[in-house]
Amino acid sequence: MTRHYDVQFSRHSHGFRPGRGCHTALNEVVEVWKGTHWFVEGDISDCFGSLDHEVMLVILGEKIHDGRFLRLIRQMLKAGYLEDWRWQATLSGAPQGGVASPILSNIYLDRLDQFVEQHLLPDYNRGRLRRRSREYWRVEARIKRASQRGDKAAVHALRQQLRRLPSADPDDPDYRRLRYIRYADDWLLGFAGPKRESLEIKERMKEFLHDELKLELSESKTLITHAASQASRFLGYELRTQLADTKITRGRRAVNGCIGLYVPRDVIRKRCALYMKRGKPAFRGALIHDQDFSIVAKYQAEYRGIVQYYLLAQDVGRLGLLHWVMESSMLKTLARKHQSTVSRMARRHRATVQTPDGPRTCMQVIVRRSDGRKPLVARFGGIPLKRQRFADLVDRKPSTRYTGSNELIHRLLAGQCEICGSRNGMQVHHIRKMADLNRPGRPEPSPWIRLMAQRRRKTLVVCHDCHWDIRRGRATVSTRR
Repeated sequence: MTRHYDVQFSRHSHGFRPGRGCHTALNEVVEVWKGTHWFVEGDISDCFGSLDHEVMLVILGEKIHDGRFLRLIRQMLKAGYLEDWRWQATLSGAPQGGVASPILSNIYLDRLDQFVEQHLLPDYNRGRLRRRSREYWRVEARIKRASQRGDKAAVHALRQQLRRLPSADPDDPDYRRLRYIRYADDWLLGFAGPKRESLEIKERMKEFLHDELKLELSESKTLITHAASQASRFLGYELRTQLADTKITRGRRAVNGCIGLYVPRDVIRKRCALYMKRGKPAFRGALIHDQDFSIVAKYQAEYRGIVQYYLLAQDVGRLGLLHWVMESSMLKTLARKHQSTVSRMARRHRATVQTPDGPRTCMQVIVRRSDGRKPLVARFGGIPLKRQRFADLVDRKPSTRYTGSNELIHRLLAGQCEICGSRNGMQVHHIRKMADLNRPGRPEPSPWIRLMAQRRRKTLVVCHDCHWDIRRGRATVSTRR
């Protein structure tokens, strides 16, 4: 069904489609939406939970004429769910977490894409080019006359004045541009024209969603923002139309009217808060009993994810604050584990790596392995905070790698018992669920139970002797690390 429908979907739809993702949607906004005056941010209230089943089946029936397949879809939509072991009817919405949910949502919202492309865009796109600015033309004429007189000072002053003027009339009544983008249930409209027409576009979108798709717009989250003076939020980025007289553009006239992508300040604050306590970077107690390799690898995975997502932003360098907070938290965690200091941990693990943008300093842990195998290397940092204009992030990228928990593999490869520190005969002790650690009637928790509860892990890498002691109820945690 995905192959059948994907080729029919709009080119403005980027969610849950092969070769498309958040970054391709943002790249389209940057490359195409020049000269935008107003952003119309759309937010559908509980979109995936409000999809009307009858409308869905009517849309599917237009392309699919297999009655048995349509009955299967109907039964899946009406299957219901269990809550407190009681069956509850599913009155609307697509099954959350199911493999069919993304394609069904795209099929449903493709009606919205068709409405925008077949009605809104033709109605609100007028004119091929803006008319030329009269004031700009007058200054050009004065430059020509001054040049003929040989007045170089006047020519220089007039050229400076010309650079501060738009070459085309931004208020041309015969010119309009409307642009549209959608990622899953998030959609955005960019309009070059007056605000009153932006309000008309918003109302038409609201009426179509209500009348045709049985969906409702969230009034508090569906906003109309001025592109040059306010920031619009889309897919976690802030979008603004750049002007040459702002500090951000440093007076560069070439950026006039271009869309700029920025990292929201509140995103940085919220991310930093995860690694801070009382306003300062703090250690993470749940990781203290992990190996150094696992601690560094976990911090790097979290840091790399946020940095690579925001590499399209012009001010991606602001994430340097997040790097400092996370690095300080990581070093404090390592210092607490080894009963040492932050400065000693920094000296022990500091390294330099080569990147396409030159050498970068990072924190590095190397685990040597026998039998001539390559050592395991975990690094924190080493990612240049430099904007990449065409960094693509696609959904569900095909991968042949193992998709399970990498942390357990790293702990096994470290080859050290997490109770006594022995390196002989590694095994994994596991429990069914964390609640089993606090089973009623059990005596005071053993040290290995407290260790698993503190780490919030259902597995423990132990040697053969400690595993035998755990099963006999005799295991104790060694203070040697």
